[in-house]
This record gives sequence, C-alpha cells and structure tokens, in this order.
Amino acid sequence: MSGFEEHRAVLLGLGYRLLGSMWDAEDVVQEAYLRWVRADRSEIREPRAFLVTVVTRLALDQLRSARVKREAYPGPWLPEPVHAGEFGPMETAELRDTLSYATLHLMERLSPPERAVFVLREAFEVPYEEIAGIVGATPAACRQTHHRAARRLSGGRDRFHPSAAEHGELLTRFLDAARDGDLTTLTELLSEDVVAYNDGGGKVRAALRPVTGRDNVVAFVTGLLARYPLDEVRIAESNGQPAVWTRLGGQEQLVTLDVRDGRIHAVFAVLNPDKLTRVRPA
Repeated sequence: MSGFEEHRAVLLGLGYRLLGSMWDAEDVVQEAYLRWVRADRSEIREPRAFLVTVVTRLALDQLRSARVKREAYPGPWLPEPVHAGEFGPMETAELRDTLSYATLHLMERLSPPERAVFVLREAFEVPYEEIAGIVGATPAACRQTHHRAARRLSGGRDRFHPSAAEHGELLTRFLDAARDGDLTTLTELLSEDVVAYNDGGGKVRAALRPVTGRDNVVAFVTGLLARYPLDEVRIAESNGQPAVWTRLGGQEQLVTLDVRDGRIHAVFAVLNPDKLTRVRPA
C-alpha cells in the first residue's frame, strides 16, 4: 500500500464527484489500488497523477453504463448522500461546491467526458494539458469542454453560496413551516420554479415524478405531513451542508435543499434505504 493510502481520500472524492455514488467510487478506487500494486513503480514518476488518471478512466467507463441504468431507474435518480469528512479537508470553495448535493444533481446533465473534464478542472485544478492525456483529447478541446460544461450548469448554481448557518436557518424555517402548515411562509421560502425530487428506488413509497412549481410543491409537502406522522426529526450533515434526517410515516429519509438567492430552488428527499447507510444517525 506504500504511496497509495496518502491519496485515498482524494481518489474517493474524485470518484464520488464523477459517479454520485460512494459504492461505485469505492469500487473504482479499489480497482485503482489493484492496478497500483501490479504496476512497475519505477516507471511512475508522479503517483498522484497516475492514480487520478486510473480512477478517472475507470469512472468514465462506469458512468457510460450507469447512464443507461439511471434512465430505467424507478422514479428520479438522486446521488447517494455522504458526510463530507469522508474525503479529507475541503480547502477550497471549488472542492466544497462540487461536493454539494445540488451541484452533484446538476452534473447529471453532463455527458461523461464533460463531467470528467469539469470535475478535474473545477474541483482539483488539474491543468488542461494533464486532463487531455487522461481523457484522450487536446488541451484546447478540454478547455472548450470545461467552458461548455460550466455554461450548462451556470443556470442552476449561485456564485454567492449561503453559509452553513444561513443554509441551516432556511432549512429550519422550511421544516417548521411545513410542520405547522404555514402556507404563507412556505410560499415565501420557495422559488416560483422550485422542484421536489423523491428517490425511493422502487423499494419504498415515493413520488415517481418530480413535483414542479411552487403551488404544487407546497401542496405536496403539506399533504404528506397531513397524511403521515412525522416520528423523528434531526438536523444532520450531508455533502458539507445542513440536511434533515426524518422518519415520515415510518419511512426514513434525508432531505436536503438547493438554496440560491435566499430561496429554495429544489428539495431533494432520498428514501432509498440503500443510499442512506452512510448518513443514518447512530
């Protein structure tokens, strides 16, 4: 394992940002380790660059097959929530932003090569010359791909990210208003084009289509809470931001928000039990 373990957290963070699944990220990192063990170390001048290349290429292969599976997924497919501490220190705003749940969800819009170039450049500041060697393109093409990917995501990202305290305050207000049936406050908190996504994975009861528009989301949220008992509520952390762990009608779920310009633009509810193992409270 000599030389590998010091890079494991970075490699996991790379794999997770590319795949949106910690299970899959661990698989590609394990395969990268096996290739590291078998490699002629005397020919590897920069271990980190070698390992980043291997993980990215393995993740690209997984992404191409995952897109087909996700299209056949029962209901909306959402990323697997994780604790940010799994990936070591988040030393830059770019590392934090590309780990945020809303950004991960947005990156599903990108093609596998776009996502790889975007993550390598945006999160890890890999030079275009190195990215070119990893993805098999020219540096100029990688630069264009990065700009194209950033433009595709720009409509759903806020340059001025709310602090954890501001995010947590909005989350608490949303939860209180929903529990109290306070339609006025809910309406004030939600953007006009808000969307609620529910991922049950076909394993538990969940909405099979996104709920779109402020009025529909208000009706959906208040209807759920009127129909099912809210047995447990805890403020938690997911992907470096505040989240809510709840048990609604006996079903565990983690709820996170996309907050931009002081309003909630998306509500993400992960109910699929396979995706909750890493964030379930002790």
